Amino acid sequence: MAHGTSGGWRNNIARATIAAAVLVLLAGPLIRFEILPWQAGLAMFAMAALLAGIGGAISLWQLLCRRGGIIMAVAAAAGLAALLIPVAIVVDGASNPRIHDLTTDTIDPPQFVAITPTLRGPGAAPVTYDSFAAPLQKKAFPKLVPLDLPDAPAAAFDKALDAARAMGWQIVASDAKAGRIEATDTVAWWGFHDDIVVRVAPHGTGSRIDVRSKSRYGEGDLGVNARRIGKYLGKLGKP
Repeated sequence: MAHGTSGGWRNNIARATIAAAVLVLLAGPLIRFEILPWQAGLAMFAMAALLAGIGGAISLWQLLCRRGGIIMAVAAAAGLAALLIPVAIVVDGASNPRIHDLTTDTIDPPQFVAITPTLRGPGAAPVTYDSFAAPLQKKAFPKLVPLDLPDAPAAAFDKALDAARAMGWQIVASDAKAGRIEATDTVAWWGFHDDIVVRVAPHGTGSRIDVRSKSRYGEGDLGVNARRIGKYLGKLGKP
């Protein structure tokens, strides 16, 4: 009887661990499809990952002690894998400053016009640029600079708009006369919306492209905005 009771306890731990690991995977879609507000979704993600990690460690220990069967092995693998997801995010984010508004021009950043606070939604960060981020950005991302093109502004604008569409962004506004493109990008899995403004201006005999990418929520972005700007400028600068 004692052995059966012990086995039942181990199986319950294994099932709970697997359930917690599933919740880790569900957190992103639940936020993306607005079933949960992002704060609740992230809290669920963190708590489920912690519980899955604890359960995974217990399950692994039981296996090392030659106790438990297939379900214990599945729980050990699923629980520890679920814990590794937030650990990897934290490790990756540790190398990035806690800023979420990045631009190739920190002195005169492109301004949002069509993307208003109302469009960004309640609780979103203001569309205004906070200059405190400038020195942090320059230290972390020194290669985030404007792109000069040999094309005249009109031709450069068309290229910039085509590149924005190729990035899969949702174009909110495109004003060729003002040289401004505003768009929204959705972060995969989580469904977070980040807003982008591209400025095309005359520069010498060609044009200069400046980009600004700003998250709607949170204090840090884990480097997402910098990577987005770099990828866009790289696509635009290809011959």
